[in-house]
Amino acid sequence: MERIWQKSYPAGVDLEIDLKNFKNIKQLVEEKMKVYAGKEAFHCMGKDLSFSDLDTRSKAFACYLTENLGLKKGDRIAIQMPNVLQFPIALFGAVRAGLVVVNTNPLYTEREMEHQFKDAGVKAIVILANFADKLEKILPKTSIKHVIVTELGDQLGFPKSLIVNKVVKHLKKMVPSFHLPQAIDFNHCIKWGRGKRLRPVEMELDDTAILQYTGGTTGVAKGAELTHRNLLSNMMQIRCWMRSALKEGEEVILTPLPLYHVFSFTVNLLAFTYLGCKNVLITNPRDIPGFIKEMKAHKFTVMTGLNTLFNALMNHPEFSSVDFSSLKISVAGGMAMQKAVMERWLEKTGTHIAEGYGLTETSPVLCCNPIDGTEKVGSIGLPLPSTDIKICDDDGNEVAMGEAGELWAKGPQIMKAYWNRPDETEKILTKDGWLKTGDVAMVDEEGYFKIVDRKKDMILVSGFNVYPNEVEDVVVKMEKVLEVAAIGVPDERSGEVVKVFVVKKDDSLSAEEILNFCKENLTGYKRPKFVEFRDELPKSNVGKILRKELRPKKEASA
Repeated sequence: MERIWQKSYPAGVDLEIDLKNFKNIKQLVEEKMKVYAGKEAFHCMGKDLSFSDLDTRSKAFACYLTENLGLKKGDRIAIQMPNVLQFPIALFGAVRAGLVVVNTNPLYTEREMEHQFKDAGVKAIVILANFADKLEKILPKTSIKHVIVTELGDQLGFPKSLIVNKVVKHLKKMVPSFHLPQAIDFNHCIKWGRGKRLRPVEMELDDTAILQYTGGTTGVAKGAELTHRNLLSNMMQIRCWMRSALKEGEEVILTPLPLYHVFSFTVNLLAFTYLGCKNVLITNPRDIPGFIKEMKAHKFTVMTGLNTLFNALMNHPEFSSVDFSSLKISVAGGMAMQKAVMERWLEKTGTHIAEGYGLTETSPVLCCNPIDGTEKVGSIGLPLPSTDIKICDDDGNEVAMGEAGELWAKGPQIMKAYWNRPDETEKILTKDGWLKTGDVAMVDEEGYFKIVDRKKDMILVSGFNVYPNEVEDVVVKMEKVLEVAAIGVPDERSGEVVKVFVVKKDDSLSAEEILNFCKENLTGYKRPKFVEFRDELPKSNVGKILRKELRPKKEASA
């Protein structure tokens, strides 16, 4: 089955990528900031940041980190903030200083922050003031020596910055009080570093660029070491995949998923900076009315999202008034897309959603549907250039076409290792470079791959495998259903049975209606035996439904 997908490759897409012209991410972004100096790079909360501004400010920030704080190549710096203009400035500043970036979820609890900072050996942190109270409580337990604090409006310019910061702090009460006397103001760092010479830092392709922590769903969160080679490769793979539809320096991309998430970090932040595009940062995508207002304000040509976000947008009454005439590509990642949601999006916007697939450990994109109209709904598409995929049984043997097994991947975007965890690395990476994804998949005769489900999410009913995605895809087709999640619950007779959790779109929806609909559309062992209605489903910070939170307490904590 080796590379059977090549016959389905879109016209103009190379089978391999070439990194011979690149040394590291620093070299690439510095070149692009010069090439596109006069163009807008980022937009947030009504403020534009040009590539020239990004160059000046990130360089100044890098100078402060190295010349004032004395940070050296390889030191770890955490960045903990949502999608604001400070994020790309801090990120590219850290990269230009030769530091290793530790992306940190702003919604982390104190326990999660402490674990990540201690595990990574973080020496410095850039944090939004809204979360600094949590840092104060755990700071003495970490190796952090330097704290840089920024407020939400810091890069919006006077007087808007002052107004936003006062409203956020005093009217909305979104900044809990904290005491960090050693904290440095973010804008002060940039002011201090302006005009100073940035000393050159030598970085190799195989040097670690970021530590991207997994969600820790199977135990303690681990840091995936993603190198300059990994990230540059994925940037090149994404560019190659989309270049038939995109014009460098002319596109406008909507970025609702947080930049600290690996999908948005590589696809939106890195790849589209490389392409010289304008990146519209959505600070709070859960504010659907505010998000739609931003959609109306920009002639956006590309949008990334995930199933729950696309669904939430389409269920808002103002969505129908958005102008989609400029939209070329919609890309989904992070969780499986439901067929009903994809079909509605096409009907309402006139564009297909190109569903992709990847992992934190793969920088993250491994596969994507073509953007030329030859996508297969329900599949994750074809492997990206320079990427090999195979489907294996539990013994590592490749299975026959059409059979389900674990998806294994190999390519230049595969992580170096888990940070300081050789035992965990050995479990997931083979000696010849194959990564075991933990996802159950299959491939068809044209080389399109389909994720059946996570191995750990599979439900075993009387010896038969039931995959939650299939059950959810059926239930969500009902007009009265807004969202659904399926799990397995213990059963004396069959071992497990299917239970669905449903958020209603129409209050008249009954459990009996759902069970009858499933009876018509699913074979016996796949049908839910229990239905529970919820006002909302538990979700991750990027909106991915967390099935583990719905499982019985004992299993969820296992």
